Amino acid sequence: MIKTEKILHLKSCRGRKVRVVREHYLRERVPCFSCLCQADCANDGKVLPGDLTHYVVPDAQVVVGYLEILEFRELQGVVFTQTACQALHSKGRRYYNRLRSLVKDPRHDCVLFANEFQEYSYCPREKGESQEKWQTRCVYSAAVWYYNHLAGMMNVVMITDDEDAVAGFSSLNSGVYVITVQDYLKNFWPELQAAHELYSSISQTLQEKEGEDTQREFAEHLPAEVLEAGIKSGRYIQGTLTVSKHRAQNEAFIMNEGLTNKSTELSGGVLVYGGKNRNRAVHGDTVAVELLPKSEWRGKVTALTEGQGDEKNGEGGETKAMPTGRVVGVLQRNWRDYVVTFPTRDGAQSQSRNSQRILAVPWDRRIPKIRISTQQADALQDHRVVVRIDSWESTSLYPNGHSVRVLGPAGELETEVQTVLVENCIHVPPFSDAQLREMPVNSPERPWKVEPAQVAERRDLRETHLVFSIDPRGCEDVDDTLSVRSLADGKLLELGVHIADVTHFVTEGSLTDLEARSRATTYYLADRRYDMLPAVLSADLCSLLGGVDRYAMSVMWELDAETLAVCAVWYGRTLIRSSYQLHYELAQALLDGEEAEVPELAQLEPEQRDGKLAGLIQALQTLTRVARHLRAQRDRGGALELEGVEVRAQLDEDRNITALVPRQPLEVHETVAECMIYANHWVARKIQEAFPYQALLRRHPPPRQELFGQLVDTAKARGFTVDTRTNKALADSLDRAVDPRDLLVNRLLRIMATQAMSQALYFSTGAEPQDQYYHYGLALDRYTHFTSPIRRYADIVVHRLLTAALEVERGAGPAKAPANNKEVEEMAQHINNKNRAAQRAQNLSTGLFQCLYFKERDPRTDPRCVADAVVYSIRDNGVLVFVSEYGVKGPVYVKNKEGQVVSAAPDGSCEWQSGSVQRYADRITTTSACGTSTFSLFDHITVCISVHSTSCHADTLNMEVIRNKPHRSTEPQQPPSQGCSRLVQEVVRLAEEAQQQQAAQRPKLSREEKEFRQSKAPNLYSLLEEVRELALMDLETASRVCATTA
Repeated sequence: MIKTEKILHLKSCRGRKVRVVREHYLRERVPCFSCLCQADCANDGKVLPGDLTHYVVPDAQVVVGYLEILEFRELQGVVFTQTACQALHSKGRRYYNRLRSLVKDPRHDCVLFANEFQEYSYCPREKGESQEKWQTRCVYSAAVWYYNHLAGMMNVVMITDDEDAVAGFSSLNSGVYVITVQDYLKNFWPELQAAHELYSSISQTLQEKEGEDTQREFAEHLPAEVLEAGIKSGRYIQGTLTVSKHRAQNEAFIMNEGLTNKSTELSGGVLVYGGKNRNRAVHGDTVAVELLPKSEWRGKVTALTEGQGDEKNGEGGETKAMPTGRVVGVLQRNWRDYVVTFPTRDGAQSQSRNSQRILAVPWDRRIPKIRISTQQADALQDHRVVVRIDSWESTSLYPNGHSVRVLGPAGELETEVQTVLVENCIHVPPFSDAQLREMPVNSPERPWKVEPAQVAERRDLRETHLVFSIDPRGCEDVDDTLSVRSLADGKLLELGVHIADVTHFVTEGSLTDLEARSRATTYYLADRRYDMLPAVLSADLCSLLGGVDRYAMSVMWELDAETLAVCAVWYGRTLIRSSYQLHYELAQALLDGEEAEVPELAQLEPEQRDGKLAGLIQALQTLTRVARHLRAQRDRGGALELEGVEVRAQLDEDRNITALVPRQPLEVHETVAECMIYANHWVARKIQEAFPYQALLRRHPPPRQELFGQLVDTAKARGFTVDTRTNKALADSLDRAVDPRDLLVNRLLRIMATQAMSQALYFSTGAEPQDQYYHYGLALDRYTHFTSPIRRYADIVVHRLLTAALEVERGAGPAKAPANNKEVEEMAQHINNKNRAAQRAQNLSTGLFQCLYFKERDPRTDPRCVADAVVYSIRDNGVLVFVSEYGVKGPVYVKNKEGQVVSAAPDGSCEWQSGSVQRYADRITTTSACGTSTFSLFDHITVCISVHSTSCHADTLNMEVIRNKPHRSTEPQQPPSQGCSRLVQEVVRLAEEAQQQQAAQRPKLSREEKEFRQSKAPNLYSLLEEVRELALMDLETASRVCATTA
């Protein structure tokens, strides 16, 4: 080891230049992380393969400017140097962490080489040498060391954008080539078109950095050390900037859980009004805010915004003045990929001096316009394009960015679906060949068989237990089965819940496991799904299908036959063979004593069939009795039953949707749900007791009481009292709030209760005190997710924790959790984020199809565009309504931008006239020459539904009142859920026709269109399962919605 000195020139917190001398130690043996190494380096972990044509070493400036290109998985054998890594760190911690994650990911063939600690590659900085030149020299020295260290067995290519380096280094050493990034892509990756396009976009942006603007548009952000000191002293408030979806130009809020604890005045957050006060912060950024004087505080605007972007100052009333502030600094940029539209080029948009610089309009209205430099501005008009923000200087009104890839023409279905995925940071490429090679084989030629070793290790239930599944009709991915039987001459009952043993096939740390962890969940959209696991597992070997042997993880309880008290519980790995694969309707028919054919019994003799059928019915009846008891226990604890409308897909033989059928509320649904909740609860107890500080549980915090304001006031207007002090009081109040004349009243109140709920979250038990483990909605002291490992990564983590707990119990393993508290908590936060993204994507997808349904219809002539709506909220210039027939909600204006108001004639027909409006707590009235019209809470009115289309944003539904009386349809009235089913069924038909037309015009999809299409077949689960959340919640409140069940 050689000791040397490293001289650093730093800046103090006061801006003074400081010269720091640090000891620097050089070593002869530093890991090279190559499988070709002949020097026995300590290459622990990931190593570069030896079957490549070359290794590539990017220059420091290439890593700083073109990291996105180096993230392509096609680029293999990439050696990142310590010098380049430190240069990237100076750009920002976010980029540095991105590189670290890239190096750790085994799916990418890249490593980090500590060149500045290697004795023969270290280059001290020469006097007068610029930092950039020194960094380039260091990287070249590392490339030469690599070539010599590997004894010339692997060529090394250094890529740089420094022409002087190319000229000076390219001929010094044979086997070490120095070329530009552009030449490297052109010569080595000519067919990697996406990388070429990305390089062109980034390089043009770097060349055309804004230099002509000198006038300061925004205040400079304060230095990080000043912000940190101000936050500690209480002068500044730290939080996440959340921009209003409806008033994106003016209203944004700072939300932070700590604000509630510090000050009741700040419990509702801090308002940031106007773009200047936002000071270049973007939706999602972590910022520091300084409060304005109280004289400058203002409230939220309470009027409906007619037309996005039509925000007028001073129009409409405001709530009570709330704390208002301005952004003084950005602590963490949380920029992501954004979808923008290149608008039609006309005189309205100035191109300043450069005709190739254009202001692109983000699809998300909360994001400011982004200035893009491109040579394809004309070709990309009215196209959706993925862009990234590079910087936002104080001299610019808009941030600068570059394009990444083109999704397609705006308005096309595939483009819009991909837009939804990108906007929610959902990346689901097809499973790679390497991942699929890890999967077991199950084919006619090589059928999968149970391993003898597993038979010896597992508890075999194939001959001793009647195991069956109850799922939606046609379900393929069956991840749970049930069993129940009598023991001890009828004195005991044994209840069993058997879950697919996914962890047997998915080894921790494998490529399949890493991909599943990255996705965290299966994503369900209106017309497709993206699986978390490859189909050979999700639809075959991990699916507990009838009549085949399968591995399972089981929880089995011995219950007293009379009291149903738990006498004993057993956890472990089992081997099962499901005897019956029932669907809900069939199981309910058997329970109700109706004539029903069980497919598994169809070929048996009548006597044998009757005997087996009697046994199945007995098992179902016993299971129902147990589930009723379990539900009663939770009800006594205060479990909530909130509103939900579920529909399932009806599929043809080719797995295509033919209809969406509402799932009728059957008792067997609740029976299965109670058994799953019971298993989740007991597994939570087991893993928390085994690993008190490293278990993954799921908690549901009690909602803040102020969020129940609308529910309490709305119920009061109808004569009901809602007590929200506890979950038990709330559940009882909702049960009593029933209007026999209008059953929709109770449904709306339950949805408002759902809207007030906080989000159920995964967490590590070491990160929260035990009194915070409680699940408010389910009324359970501990809860987790164990029963769906095929589609939820959290369940896979819980299965591994349970396995480890059982090994500790048997003494077969170390008394140590699979992961520490920090790792479990990081995993929990990742899964929570992905779950929120999945829910947003599903809601946006549902909204897309709702708009498609109405887009092709003429609202003036098509009776399907006229529907009954119920008023559920009052605003200054209109009301919010819910259309139960289609499961949609939205605003209805009673005053328009021209100042006209809705006036109702004696027969109920409405028209626009000059007049005024008056808002009250439970109603809004309009006064015109024709008299006074009133719209009250829970009133039924008739609306006409149309679609408002813009080229840059998603389509939205527009509803206009045409009668202030209930709609009297000429067609027979249908239950609300059937109407919703009819809507989606029609949308699916139209979408299929459109796809067929596109296929005829375009025989092969482009690469961009294929990128996100993983499975054309629709999902087997209930599509649009949470249509009621979309119906009565906007996306701002959807993030707070409670997932009170599994």
